[in-house]
Amino acid sequence: MKKLWQKGESINELFERFTVGKDPELDVALAAYDVEGSKAHVRMLTTIGLLTEEEGAQLVKGLVAISVQVENGTFVIEDGVEDCHSQIELILTNQLGEVGKKIHSGRSRNDQVITALKLFAKDQLLEIASKVDELFKLWQEKSEENKGQLMPGYTHMQVAMPSSFGLWFGAHAESLVDDLILLKAAFDITNKNPLGSAAGYGSSFGLDREMTTKLMGFAEPNHNAVYAQMTRGKMEKVVAFAIASLASTLSKYAMDVCTYNGQDYGFFNLDTQFTTGSSIMPHKLNPDGFELVRAKCNKLQALPQELMLVLTNLTTGYHRDLQVLKESFMPAMQTMLDCLDVTILMTRGLEVKSDLLSDSKYDLLFTVEFVNDLVLKGTPFREAYQIVGKAVKEGTYKPDRNIKHTHLGSIGNLGNDQIAASFKSVYDSMLKERG
Repeated sequence: MKKLWQKGESINELFERFTVGKDPELDVALAAYDVEGSKAHVRMLTTIGLLTEEEGAQLVKGLVAISVQVENGTFVIEDGVEDCHSQIELILTNQLGEVGKKIHSGRSRNDQVITALKLFAKDQLLEIASKVDELFKLWQEKSEENKGQLMPGYTHMQVAMPSSFGLWFGAHAESLVDDLILLKAAFDITNKNPLGSAAGYGSSFGLDREMTTKLMGFAEPNHNAVYAQMTRGKMEKVVAFAIASLASTLSKYAMDVCTYNGQDYGFFNLDTQFTTGSSIMPHKLNPDGFELVRAKCNKLQALPQELMLVLTNLTTGYHRDLQVLKESFMPAMQTMLDCLDVTILMTRGLEVKSDLLSDSKYDLLFTVEFVNDLVLKGTPFREAYQIVGKAVKEGTYKPDRNIKHTHLGSIGNLGNDQIAASFKSVYDSMLKERG
């Protein structure tokens, strides 16, 4: 089948397969966004007189019909067609003849692709943010429910000081605030319209780029045509950094749960419907879901570096290298959504074990409490430290399990309301800018 760029010459089969890559597979997910961009483009071309009102109406009607195919799952990219952009134009041309051939006036596949990718990324970021909001509320709920349940705090993987499950859940919740700030920043950078930059150098047509910006719900255009093309790759990289930050939070949480769920710690009980067994050991209840969240999120943390290596030393202007980014970037969005879903699901069934610190193996957790008590009674800190250290060494130390932590962010004053206010401020701002 003839390509949009083909001028009559034949194409080597191996070369064609290599250059097309995974676009036909990946672009099914982009088709809805290409339709959205194409409808805006058609309406703008009609306004500036490059299409008649009748032609514009025919094209919009054809695009709406294609969007129905996309929604019901019947849209396919035919064999020999490079991508969704080519397939959509082919459908319109087959249906409308010469009118279908006019839709590409004033644009290139370069700005067409980055427009669809940005619309896709905006939707994905909003969906991810919605899941982050759900997880944040769940972690805060768990924090409040378990604020009175003490647990060991560790440094160097050794018992250090008393902590609480309220503090632990709350820490992961506050981590999501910073992750959301990065997601919001990535959304803001993505929320700029590149359509009309064509191949990266604009057009001699009098395109109304402000109109297409409003029609597609972008906050503003990428103003400079050259820079609009430079955002291909940069946008994906910025989003990848935000995804990697969120992945780091989920991975650390998953690692904690996997560790603390084991018999040597015994801090949690997992809902058995979210565990797997062993083919040889009948007692096993393995936390495979959290282990896979950990692995997948660690892989997501490598995404920015992977994209950066593809982009290294590319000069200004379009390069086919950029096509390769889609193969990592687009599936990463679904991977993150899956990891959020599984984390939420398994956390709902997570049961905290109570009265952990009554075990004598945790006696040393309370040495700092002893030091601080001496300080409050007038002993200089360094002297109190030596007194307690000597008592531990000589075996005369006796723990006082009465915890008196009241400052902001401590066991007795979690600061969850303040953390919730910070999260809400960022989340509401992101929703306001969605267009």
